[in-house]
Amino acid sequence: MKKMVSAALAATMVVSFAACGGSQSSESTGTAGTTDSNATVVKIGGIGPTTGDNAQYGQAVKNGAEIAVEEINALGGDIQFEFKFEDDETDNEKAVNAYNVLKDWAGDDPFLVLGATTSGCTIAVGAETYADNIFQITPSGTDAKCVQYDNAFRTCFSDPNQGKISAQYIKENGLAEKVGIIYDSSDTYSSGITQAFVSEAAAQGLEVVAQEAFTADTNTDMKVQLQKLQSEGADLVFLPIYYSQASIILQQANELDYHPAFYGCDGMDGILSVENFDTSLAEGLMFLTPFVTTNEDEKTQNFVATYEEKYGQIPNQFAADSYDSVYAVYEACKKAGVTNDMDASALCDALKTAMTEISIDGLTGSGISWGADGEPNKTPLVAKIENGAYVLM
Repeated sequence: MKKMVSAALAATMVVSFAACGGSQSSESTGTAGTTDSNATVVKIGGIGPTTGDNAQYGQAVKNGAEIAVEEINALGGDIQFEFKFEDDETDNEKAVNAYNVLKDWAGDDPFLVLGATTSGCTIAVGAETYADNIFQITPSGTDAKCVQYDNAFRTCFSDPNQGKISAQYIKENGLAEKVGIIYDSSDTYSSGITQAFVSEAAAQGLEVVAQEAFTADTNTDMKVQLQKLQSEGADLVFLPIYYSQASIILQQANELDYHPAFYGCDGMDGILSVENFDTSLAEGLMFLTPFVTTNEDEKTQNFVATYEEKYGQIPNQFAADSYDSVYAVYEACKKAGVTNDMDASALCDALKTAMTEISIDGLTGSGISWGADGEPNKTPLVAKIENGAYVLM
């Protein structure tokens, strides 16, 4: 796999792509000019926010998939891809509309869905793909319901797994005596991780001294929550939230002269890139992640170099999970013997089985495999910010 990706990377260096702006509501990566006319061409429809508050996540998913599609097509193999991405603005109704646009684009050709990016939109689209019997793989939808149907798979860790693994890691490594939690009660991602963390913490004998919530309407001032945790003596604050909100909490904790350890989950990846944020406040922050750019393996370094060249940014785990999702689909298509005369439903039936029979050495893990429940089997990593960079613990 490593040799294959390296060869693809060399081939892709001759192709120039402009960085994609987040202001477009519908963006497409067409491959008609590069696909082999004798190959089976599968259409991949991507869904996620490329505008709005969560644009950085959807854009990363889009970018990671584009790189994988470009590499795979450069191989000139029997399976090649066309890719089109639609903006859902993190709105469930718009996500379903995006799905319908992509379905019309695919017509009667082999077609599958990459997405959505956020859990709520993934669940909404999942009801539609299940009804239509169209294969769906989400790089980043973590809610348990994202893979509630047999046509749905994911590449990221689920909310329950992230919460459980985090509690185990904190306990086993003696990171805290008393834990406080600040979470977003209006977000399924945050609430789901919190629930699983609290349950596993009790099983591990890890003391949770306070659980403080905020909502999407009250996410700019968390001093009351921090003062509660401080008064309860929490020496570690668990933050199952996204990095934009975490940056506010770190700044306000510093203003309160409150300096516990901080530990987050995969939504924390990207905190060092928050505009106007003093990144020194993130020193020592730990978070569960499937991917860090400082890994020295060839695959990671090739991906990071390509991503920086194409988009002028450092990739995050959303991009890496998306990249691995496309390669997983590629291996499953080969395993299933996909042909051009398959419609989307026939492709879905073939991939449901094939996904449980393949494994990949990806950016987010080696020997990644999938169960019939749609969940990935891979080993989580914990990163820590040291000297302004992510390092593995």
